[in-house]
Order: sequence, then C-alpha cells, then structure tokens
Amino acid sequence: MSAALNTQLEFLPANLAGHLLVTVVALTLGILASMPLAVLAVRSMRLRYPILSGISLIQTIPGLALLALTIPILVAINSYLGSEIAVLGFYPAVIALTLYSMLPIVRNSVVGILDVDPTLIEAGRGIGMTRNQILKHVEIPLALPVIIAGIRTATVWTVGTATLATPVGQRCLGNFIFRGLQTRNWTAVLVGCIAAAVLAMVLDGLIAGLQRGVDRRQRPLIISAGAALVALFTLGLLGPNLARSIDRMHTPTQVENSMTPQKGIKIPQETIVIGAKTFSEQYILQDAMSLQLEKAGIPTRRLEGLGSTVAFDALVAGEIDVYVDYSGTIWANAMKETGTAEPWIVLARISAWLAENHGVRNLGALGFENAYALAMRETQARELGIQSIEDLVRHAPRLRIGGDYEFFGRQEWRDLVQVYGLTFADRLTLDSTLMYGAASRGEVDVISAFSSDGRIAAMNLTVLKDNRQAMPPYDALILLSADAAARDDVVAALNPLLGAIPVELMRQANYMVDRDQDKKSVRQAAEWLLENAEL
Repeated sequence: MSAALNTQLEFLPANLAGHLLVTVVALTLGILASMPLAVLAVRSMRLRYPILSGISLIQTIPGLALLALTIPILVAINSYLGSEIAVLGFYPAVIALTLYSMLPIVRNSVVGILDVDPTLIEAGRGIGMTRNQILKHVEIPLALPVIIAGIRTATVWTVGTATLATPVGQRCLGNFIFRGLQTRNWTAVLVGCIAAAVLAMVLDGLIAGLQRGVDRRQRPLIISAGAALVALFTLGLLGPNLARSIDRMHTPTQVENSMTPQKGIKIPQETIVIGAKTFSEQYILQDAMSLQLEKAGIPTRRLEGLGSTVAFDALVAGEIDVYVDYSGTIWANAMKETGTAEPWIVLARISAWLAENHGVRNLGALGFENAYALAMRETQARELGIQSIEDLVRHAPRLRIGGDYEFFGRQEWRDLVQVYGLTFADRLTLDSTLMYGAASRGEVDVISAFSSDGRIAAMNLTVLKDNRQAMPPYDALILLSADAAARDDVVAALNPLLGAIPVELMRQANYMVDRDQDKKSVRQAAEWLLENAEL
C-alpha cells in the first residue's frame, strides 16, 4: 500500500463520520417531512400539483448552489431573531440535503398509495374502517414496496450530494475530492469517490434487505439488516465526536501533545478555527498559520474548501476565526467598489471598512500579491505579438478564454471588459486545477491565471501586462474575526508572518503541491514555506 494512500486513509474515518452524520439526519428529516406531504397530496387534488411541483423545483437547483443559498438565509434568520445558529457546517448541509431527499420519497409515496386497488379501499370502508385506518392498515402497507424504493433512491442521492458539503464547512467525503482536485492528488479524489460509492451501496443494500425481510417475513434478515442500519445511524450521530478524536490522533502539533509553547504566551482553551478557500495556496497558508498558532500553544481546527463569499460571511459571523483573503476580493466582492486605486489606499480603505462595518481586523499583508492576471501560451503570445492586454484586444474576437468558477461573475472581469473593450469568440468556466493544463494544450487561448501560481512558469505561460490597471491589487491579507482579534496570543503568533512571504517563495511552495513529479503534501509545503520565510 503506497504512502499516499496511507495518508488519505488516516483521514477516512473522520471524513466518513461527518458524511454519515449529515446523511443520517437529512434522510430522517426527509422521511418525516415527506410522508405527511405525500398523504396531503393524495387526499387533496387541489394541493397535489403545487406540492409535487414545488418539491420538483428544488431538484432543478444545483446541489452546490442550494447548499450555498442556505448560508445567507441562516445569517438573515440570526439577524432577525437574534439567534446564534451556526451558519457553516452541519445546519446548512442538513437543510439542503433534507430538501434534496424529499422528491423521490414524496413522489413514490403518492404513486404507491394512488395505485392501491380501489376495491380494497372500498372493502375497508365496508367493514367500518375510518379514513385514517384505511391509510394505516391498507394503503401504506400495500404501497410500502414503492415507498421503500423512493427511500432507497433518496439515500443514494443524499450520499452523493453530501460530497458537495465541503464548501459550506461540513466535514465529509467531499474533503478528499475538493482538496484532491485542487492539489492534483488523484489518490485523494479516488478515496473520496470510492468511499461515497461504497457507503451508498451499503445503505441501499441494507434498506433493500430490510424490505425483503418484511416482505418474506424472515425475522433473521429483518433483525440483521435493521441492526446494521441502526449501527450506521448511531455512528453517523456520533460523527462529530469521532472526527475530533481522530483529528487529535493525527495532528502531531496539537497542544495535547508534547509541544512546548512559546515563553510568555498563555495556553488558551478556545480552539482557533482557520478557514481556507478551494485552491492549493489557501491550503498551504492554512497549514502555515495552524503551525504558527500551535507552536504558540493555541489549538486549531481547519475548515477548508470554502467559497469566497462563504468564507467572508463565516468570518463575520464568527464561525471561523482567521483566514487569508486578498485585497482585490474584499475591494470588489465585499465592498462592491469599481475601478481601482494605489495599493496602500486600497489597504487603508479595506481595513477601515472591515473594522467599522463588521468588526473584522485586517492584521496585515503577508508580503506577496496573488492577483488575477490574463495569461496565454508563451509561443502563441510571441507569434501574435501579444505582451499586454492592450495587444490582446485586436486578437480576442478569434480566441477562447477560460476562467475559474468565480472569474466571469466578478467585478474584475466587468472592469476588464469595460476598460479594454474585450470581446472573445468563446468563454469557458473551468476548475482552476484544469485551467492551466487547458491553456498549455491549446484547448483555450487565454486564462484567468493567478500571479503567485507556480504553474505559470512550469507550463511556459506568459502573463499579460495590465497597463491601464483595470484590476485592483491583490495583496494576501490575514483577516481576524472580532473574537480572535481581541486575543493577544493569536495576534502575537501570527504577526511574524506579516511581510515575510515574497511572491517567489509562495509560487515555489504552490508548485511543490501542484506539480505531477516529486509532489509534496500540503503540510510539507507549509513547513518548507515557514522554514524559508523571512520570519
């Protein structure tokens, strides 16, 4: 068994436990919510179409979008009610997965009950049974095979969709997939996919076995299948505690181990939650900050794979305590500023806006900029005589551009189009992991690259100059929640990182993770970064 596989398998129990937790709770809530709706739809012709149409409409919303939409809803609920419902992790995942699980259960239940032989219902009425008694003793028992088939379908759907819960902060098997895709770790991707498939098949098989036992009146089969389902459901409910226990086992720098804290820094009890977005640089910086904090005796926990908006909202809500964001992202996405300004002006205005509007502290810049930049193959740029975005304008109508998930919806893209008048023949949205390879193979001509990405040099890409400064600066900033900013020990532990990481160093650390040959783990890259930083 390879070392890479062993490394991934160490995290399998904790990720699987988190996955089971949201799957179990969502399926249970889905069944409890679906059955009354199905009965209501059967009994009322007037309500049947709205109920079925409304539940079907939910299925048209992409799973990742539905998960993301629950976060602003929870934020609004907290604001309106003055409550403190967690806006990341368990609650948004369970809400979205519950809604997703309902369609096959409701639809199959309605179809199954309506297909019961009317003469049997009449016979029930003939012997004096009430409407509820007929439902309980005639319709549901006869429709049960169809209802169970719907539950089995919902189970498979829920297990699969739960892998998308990583970007909203829920630990699950999607952690393998999202991190693996971004760091080009195909072992991690395979572990996540295979584990999700096996879990879906096991749950489906156990439900099928339980149904078979009931149909054939085979008590041993009922007991064994039922006991296995109860065991899995119990394991799911115990998932968070199991995940925390396994994290402590596999994180050698945790405070509980023999790490000696820095002199003069008190060991706190509160764990600092470190967030990260969905690309290699964020994972590396997350681990680097974790190492710095744990060296100071401060326990940490990681939430990774978060979208830009999700991460910022989570910091404001206090769901995470620290993460690295970029000045241009805050400027354009959060502050809704158009145009740009000198970097120092942008930083000053960002710091003031964060403090005044959200109680968030900009601790400072790490020393490098990870700006959006248009890049293309060096050979093609040389052939066409393109060195800047201005040079690109006249060729763009014949070229194809590729961007990451966010780029074409961001203010930076709108500013580029407005300032330069760019028009491309086609534009494609790509995973950032695949985007650089697509450019190097000529599948797209231009991409929205990141200036600190090591793949720019490795794949012989040329970054085009932005002579008109259409895009804002993108200094990497350490942002602290209000609670974390009030802790002197956290500030003291992270302060050495400020101004200590030049772009060349960050680019090399990124490439250590992203390259195919002699690939390093995120933790190894973070350790190397700290060893070579100007601390």
